[in-house]
Amino acid sequence: MSELCQRHASSVVSEHLEYFPAVLIEGARQVGKSTMARALFKEGESKYLTLDDEATRDAAIADPAGFVDSFPEGTLIIDEIQRLPELTLAIKASIDRDRRPGRFLLTGSSSLLRVRGTQDSLADRVIRISMMGLSQGELAGVREDFAAVGTTPEVLEKIPGFTSKLIRSDYIDFCAAGSYPEALGLPPRMANQWRDNYLDSIVRRDLPELQKSVSSERVFSILRLLAGAQSNELVRSRLAEDSGIPASTVASYLDLINDVQLFGTLSPWTPNLRAREVNRPKIVVLDSGLAVRLSRITGEQLQNLNYQEAFGRFLEGFVVAELLKQKTWSERDFELFHYRDRNGLEVDIILEFDDGRILALGIKASTSFNSRQFQGLAALRDDLGDRFIGGIVLNTGAEGYRYSQKLWGLPVSALWQCGSLT
Repeated sequence: MSELCQRHASSVVSEHLEYFPAVLIEGARQVGKSTMARALFKEGESKYLTLDDEATRDAAIADPAGFVDSFPEGTLIIDEIQRLPELTLAIKASIDRDRRPGRFLLTGSSSLLRVRGTQDSLADRVIRISMMGLSQGELAGVREDFAAVGTTPEVLEKIPGFTSKLIRSDYIDFCAAGSYPEALGLPPRMANQWRDNYLDSIVRRDLPELQKSVSSERVFSILRLLAGAQSNELVRSRLAEDSGIPASTVASYLDLINDVQLFGTLSPWTPNLRAREVNRPKIVVLDSGLAVRLSRITGEQLQNLNYQEAFGRFLEGFVVAELLKQKTWSERDFELFHYRDRNGLEVDIILEFDDGRILALGIKASTSFNSRQFQGLAALRDDLGDRFIGGIVLNTGAEGYRYSQKLWGLPVSALWQCGSLT
């Protein structure tokens, strides 16, 4: 599947190689890092080596300095750098001798700062590019940039005319399918077997490389609880209580799961508008297909309205992941947060831009809009004044909607079909 899709991050990597001596593509296993690295290979201008190959790895161990300087005339692509993290010391020394841009393109599945045996983080010598699974825009063959579109006033005014052919069941399918290229090309039952094997490999092989004593059963217990609490606030003491695992161990395992990029958090936004803001992050299992599978809920069950609440949580996680993917190539510099105060005022997602302005999003599994869905957005609008660009409720309906000043409704598909508004 990944072979058929143009990865939007590839142009970002190429651009950074024009300015920096080394670029590291980081991401979970099987998101397409190696495929993209091979696609960036240019005959005569680059050399591709993978540390998954035993002979290549042995050569790097025997002569690390000679290995990293083996292609001085162009870009040396070293795939799966986490297989030999101590090689970063030789790369650092080579860059210190010659800081020409475009010398190294590295890929890695784990944080180099935490991989056992790492002797140098390459801090200030490498630019890190985050890569996730396939975005909906990549699958559709369009370069989507919702943040850029959502900060254009004349485009926002066109929202009521937006229409989508997608229906609620389509979004359920998107959530259940996830974004791993290999799983997307499989029938549902085979895709679930792939996910089970994928998780088993990471938990039983990768995590012990990061930390010597890891209980796979405990990790799976925490993963299932995280998936079941997708888009809820992360309360470590509750995870410890529900899993029967000591709180210190839970904290350590959460770090490990974060390192292999199965799980992340959406930080709380603290604009100091109110002293009663809640400062807990939200849980984000980064691939919605894994979240659904770990929860042992099927796509067929989510079609049932009795599972509307669960679908809403998966849908919110799906939207967060799509925005995180787009963040890599967006023309706008932004960070993602969530907001809630102790009185129940809540905004699911906040995009804060480098100029301090915000775009606020609510995520709803319903197909229609109502005034309650806009309460949190309206309160922020009134508090923030000119900092507030707009508030948008994303749902599973088919049409755009204007609620009131600076407040609109849109189908979720606008995240990747937003080009039709320009």
